Amino acid sequence: MTLTIRPVAPRDYAPLAEIFSHYVRETTVSLSAVEKDAATMGAYFEARAALGRGSFVAEEGAEILGYATYDQFRPNDGYRHTMEHTVMLTAAAAGRGAGRALMQAVEDHARAAGQHVLVGAITADNAASIGFHQAIGFEIVARMPQVGRKFDRWHDLVIMQKIL
Repeated sequence: MTLTIRPVAPRDYAPLAEIFSHYVRETTVSLSAVEKDAATMGAYFEARAALGRGSFVAEEGAEILGYATYDQFRPNDGYRHTMEHTVMLTAAAAGRGAGRALMQAVEDHARAAGQHVLVGAITADNAASIGFHQAIGFEIVARMPQVGRKFDRWHDLVIMQKIL
């Protein structure tokens, strides 16, 4: 089957909510304790679309492998050209090229929209994500000790960036 990257559509909201919620329930990939349902996920993507941000889904046949999106890093207008991205994949998507393809779609969209920097905020114990981001040209620019809390312990946050 062929990997396809396309814009997120309403039919994707429920499966993408499940991908996100898995990471909330089971991991420290997301430090959130709040799962999302289809309606919440839809509002999330629709708000980004209203601002001209890109959101993409990776699929192979009928199988959804993950998603990627971006939005402004901080709300101050001085950061209007700096975007923070999110990329989340199913466990089955590992090593199938979906992460790279999704990030390429995000980078292309952000660049075409006049953005200058992409930022990734990654929990420090997520070595796979840190390595992935380094492999696609992101650099570690900061480590923020003990800024997040989940599963009754403190977590460091690694900040990575790529100048587009």
